[in-house]
Amino acid sequence: MTGKTVYLETFGCQMNELDSELVAADLSRLGYTFTLESDRADVVLYNTCSVREQAEQKVWSRIGELAKRKQTQPELVVGVLGCMAERDGIGLLDRMPAVDLLCGPAELDKLPGLLDNAVRTKMALGAEDNADGTSRDREGAGLPLVSARQVALQGDASRRSGTLAAAGDRLEMLDLSRAVSAIEHNAQRSAYVRITRGCNKFCTYCVVPHTRGAEVHRPPEHIIEECQRLADAGVIEITLLGQTVNHYRYEGASAVSIEGVLQPQKGRTYKGSHHRDAFAGEGTTTFADLLYQIHERVPSVQRLRFVTSYPRDFGNDVLEVIRDCPRLCRYLHVPAQSGSDRVLKMMNRGYTVGEYDEFIGRAREHLHQPEIGRPLMISGDIIVGFPTETDEDFAGTIELLERSRYKSCFIFKYSPRPGTVAFDKIADDVPDAVKRQRNNELLAVQTWMSDEVSREQIGRTFGVLVEGVSKKARRAEGLTHGQIRLANAVSLTVGGGSPEQSSTEADACETIQLSGRTDGDQIVLFDAPASEVDQLTGSIVTVRIDSADRLSLFGTLTPA
Repeated sequence: MTGKTVYLETFGCQMNELDSELVAADLSRLGYTFTLESDRADVVLYNTCSVREQAEQKVWSRIGELAKRKQTQPELVVGVLGCMAERDGIGLLDRMPAVDLLCGPAELDKLPGLLDNAVRTKMALGAEDNADGTSRDREGAGLPLVSARQVALQGDASRRSGTLAAAGDRLEMLDLSRAVSAIEHNAQRSAYVRITRGCNKFCTYCVVPHTRGAEVHRPPEHIIEECQRLADAGVIEITLLGQTVNHYRYEGASAVSIEGVLQPQKGRTYKGSHHRDAFAGEGTTTFADLLYQIHERVPSVQRLRFVTSYPRDFGNDVLEVIRDCPRLCRYLHVPAQSGSDRVLKMMNRGYTVGEYDEFIGRAREHLHQPEIGRPLMISGDIIVGFPTETDEDFAGTIELLERSRYKSCFIFKYSPRPGTVAFDKIADDVPDAVKRQRNNELLAVQTWMSDEVSREQIGRTFGVLVEGVSKKARRAEGLTHGQIRLANAVSLTVGGGSPEQSSTEADACETIQLSGRTDGDQIVLFDAPASEVDQLTGSIVTVRIDSADRLSLFGTLTPA
């Protein structure tokens, strides 16, 4: 169905951001166009996360607004994608009759067909479709307009479980086909690449294993091919994604087929690794192997990072690859969730506080090298107020936070999520006032820690991937990122110039604040000539750090 305009909004994690990118590319190839304004769209899609309650509340609010719009625009198609669609299922249609389409994260390859059917059905029904989901010719009976609704949920999760059979999996082709157009809408020249889908951990607070299915590992050749296509399109930074990314392990046949072409699968032992998994043999690719292969075979990717890591089962072979391969980023995101062994056991996290501490220490021993400008940066996640959490449990979490010395940490109050074990079997018995108090106390500790870690970087020099004009500069000048290209024409005065100056004079003295990130994922702000914004954005420059606070490093652009 061509000629239709789509508005796609994403809520939640990096997985959802990647899913939306894949969906957008797939629909664009079929003739759909995209808009940044929902009121101009024929189709409105929300890609949703179920991990945080706040994201869901935003979606409910958006859909409520669209229900009013459908009273005058009944042909509008509204779709809900992602984990919330999978978890709530048909019940979501009952709660929100304005929704026409549901598609779970494991069924996104079916979205074009669902959307085409929904659009054609709406066109056929025309004005007979009411905003409340009934059709006027059946209004007297109050019967739902089921024919206009399209649903694709995971259902039989086993169809994608185990090692991926790429030749018969359309979802795999969705990942592969998007790479060639990724650079078109990403000025930062960064991209996500999925290496695993789903999760096998079943933490009691988490709905992901139920909504995204069993853990599945993509063939290494497919991942490397996707990275190469992104590199060919101009991407210089790639983030590998997985719910437990370091669990990657591909044990495939000697070859898999994509569109009839045999692709050899070779399990490579990482050079110099003395901690090779004893069970990894010929035809097996571990996470360390994968990192090394991408680093060696796609050299134009200047930065390779990954999230999210699981603290148990993180071998020294992975740490050694990061240490020995200069384009692998010294950054680890490793959620701890709690500093209490008892609470961790209730969460079904599968490790103890001691094991978590051991991993953090081992990672720093291998990778923390500030003397050569390569400090290891670690971030984490903490859940505050999990059921039965005592003052003693919370004190242990504060101590873990102080020992871990995260550069940043995502700290959240526990909220029961439907579909999880904790929601069904563990009473939410920590008062909200206690959760708020503990949350604020942890945030204060992390604020102090982030400030300390940032100030340690003063005097060091880093390579910084420039993302563009900083938010502060955009607000000060009233400019959007797209308008920065017109900066010289409007004679910016950030660097002390005046409107009376000629364009040439202004170009020479105007500066504007740019924002970028180190390979340790720290934000860096620095001034640069306004005339060089386009040239610098998307490149890696050298910046000396002059000052810092808990959120940002401030530096001076220096010669490479």
